[in-house]
Amino acid sequence: MPIGVPKVPFRNPGEDDISWIDGYNFILINRLYRERLLFLGQEVESEISNQLIGLMIYLSIEDENKDLYFFINSPGGWVLPGIAIYDTMQFVPPEVHTICLGLAASMGSFILVGGTITKRLAFPHACRRICHGSGRTTETARNHHKVYVQRTGKPLWVVSEDLERDVFMSATEAQTHGIVDLVAVQ
Repeated sequence: MPIGVPKVPFRNPGEDDISWIDGYNFILINRLYRERLLFLGQEVESEISNQLIGLMIYLSIEDENKDLYFFINSPGGWVLPGIAIYDTMQFVPPEVHTICLGLAASMGSFILVGGTITKRLAFPHACRRICHGSGRTTETARNHHKVYVQRTGKPLWVVSEDLERDVFMSATEAQTHGIVDLVAVQ
């Protein structure tokens, strides 16, 4: 550990022993979660999916009236863990703001579109890629199409065509397409 980075004592609930942890990272991460800021900055897979689901549920129990802010910079990933994140976003009482910075591709785009309608934001230089992905059953693909139709307001034929051909969009194109509601101003 670098010189000058403090270690702080931390006791897990229900344990008698104290462990010393990197204070900077612990304090930073703890602070972000207390402010209800969640981050998906990697490929969607089971471990990160379960962590984000657990945090959304925990924060919802803690205060169901305070919004959650979900920052997304993801190249996509596994279908079922992504659907689990999406379903949890629909289940929890707080409104979930989704914010795209960098890239929201494939399953990242699916999670982005799952934010509370009117509270989905993209940074101006962020990029979205919608595609139908691989490894999906016909039923899963149909459900995926239905979600995009419902949340973007686009007809099924437009959504189906876009999902079949890997469409890359700028922030303003994603707004026109209904994937995000706002583009952040510079």
